Amino acid sequence: MALTREEREQFLAEPHIAALAVDAGPGRAPLTVPIWYQYAPGGDVWIMTGLDSRKNELIKAAGRFSLMVDRLEPTIRYVSVEGPVVETVPATVERLREMAARYLPAEKVDGYVDFARKSHGEQVVVRMRPERWVSSDLGQV
Repeated sequence: MALTREEREQFLAEPHIAALAVDAGPGRAPLTVPIWYQYAPGGDVWIMTGLDSRKNELIKAAGRFSLMVDRLEPTIRYVSVEGPVVETVPATVERLREMAARYLPAEKVDGYVDFARKSHGEQVVVRMRPERWVSSDLGQV
C-alpha cells in the first residue's frame, strides 16, 4: 500500500542508510552507493560527499539524483525520492557534526568528525529538492 505524504516524509526523516543513484553516463548503469543523508519533512534532502569524488562529478553532470531507503521491521517499507540538485556548497564542521550525530552514538561523534576532517579531504553539501516519490508499506509478508 502506498504511503501518505506525511508517512513517506516522516519515514525519510528517520536515520536510514540511503542508496544514492545517479546517472553514470552512456553505456554505464547508474552509480548506486550507500550514503548518509539528512531530511526534515517539507524540506530538501542533503548529502555530503567529497568535492573531487566520482559521485559529486556525476551529480554535477546529471543535475539530479535519487535516494532510496528501506526497512524490514516491523513491516517491509520503502521510500524513494528523486529530484534536481538545487545547491552545492562547501561543507562545514557544523554540517559534518550534524550528519554524524544523526547516525552515531553521542560518544562517537567527536572522534568521527576529527577522523573525517583529516581523512576525507574537501567535502561539499549537495541539496536535492524532492520532486518524485515512490513509497510503499508491504506489511508483514
